[in-house]
Amino acid sequence: MKNYLNFENEVKQLENELDVLKDPYNKEGISEVNTNEINTYEEKITNKLQKIYSNLDPWQTTQVARHEDRPKAKYFIENLFEDFISLSGDRFYGEDNSVLTGFAKFNGKSILVIGQEKGENLEERLDRNFGMMRPEGYRKSVRLMEIANKFNIPIVTFIDTPGAYPGVGAEERGQAEAIARSIESCIKLKVPNISIIIGEGGSGGAIALASASKVLMLENAIYSVISPEGCATILWRDPKKTLEAAKAMKLTSKELFELNIVDEIIKEPIGGAHRDREMMLENIRSSLQNNLEKFEGLNNEEIILQRKNKFLQIGRGQGFSTKQNDSSNLSFEKNKFDILLEKFLNNKIIVLGSLISIIFLSIALIYLL
Repeated sequence: MKNYLNFENEVKQLENELDVLKDPYNKEGISEVNTNEINTYEEKITNKLQKIYSNLDPWQTTQVARHEDRPKAKYFIENLFEDFISLSGDRFYGEDNSVLTGFAKFNGKSILVIGQEKGENLEERLDRNFGMMRPEGYRKSVRLMEIANKFNIPIVTFIDTPGAYPGVGAEERGQAEAIARSIESCIKLKVPNISIIIGEGGSGGAIALASASKVLMLENAIYSVISPEGCATILWRDPKKTLEAAKAMKLTSKELFELNIVDEIIKEPIGGAHRDREMMLENIRSSLQNNLEKFEGLNNEEIILQRKNKFLQIGRGQGFSTKQNDSSNLSFEKNKFDILLEKFLNNKIIVLGSLISIIFLSIALIYLL
């Protein structure tokens, strides 16, 4: 049975009528299927979906990103990669089922895959903790990223989480430290790492694995520091003001692309990724292949520099600052004035002493002459 969002009622009605037309059985027995009328209804549904999804507000986009039929990380891992070997455990505490990790083949080349998995049904979602990772999940990811880095294997991560798990046990086992260590490991990698936000990219739970060389984002995914409900509760003390919160946070792919927070938007089928999974697979495969090819000619130092400059550039454009997006000022090289100033500050006693000596010598020469 299809699941519809509250703004898709007209589409639901049209599709129910279409199902009746496609069914050759009715109360009077077998009837002839009217193909022309079916084609007309299919065109109506496509037009209606096009109209709705071309004008989604940020809160509606959030609902699409959370759609229960939306393809999850496990689906993409199983269909995009070959010979996937799942690896488990953080070697400290245990296994975290909310994240799938392992090595696989993509276009015949080795790759490390990490995917935050929410689950397809209630039983799976409970087992996967709704995609909310615990410290052992981040430590498992770090362990495998270090192995991939050692053997020069690129890394691909699928981001889909409402946030890191905030339970007491997770905090006692060092949730904040695990997230920080994961961010540090991502930034220091000498191999390219590409993150794809496929649904929700929530808070530190997402950025822990999305500190990547390239951050790609599905058209109807979201990426934010907090959920719209949480933001509305904090700012307005009213969890119903989700639309206002979603607008203020600029969490949609289009807004984040304009702010240079994400590098590319991957097109979704009309009506969302869940309506045409095969098309979604092809779009991700093409984007992933293109982005991996861009790093083939770069050495380790260039890969690190590219990632560093990517994050240093955030906020230097039209998004948060009036300064132009000029990467030349991101260099750590010092100009001549800075070098002279540094030498003066380091040797100010000697310099001041020399200046005083010159002044006294000048005065003496004046009196003598």
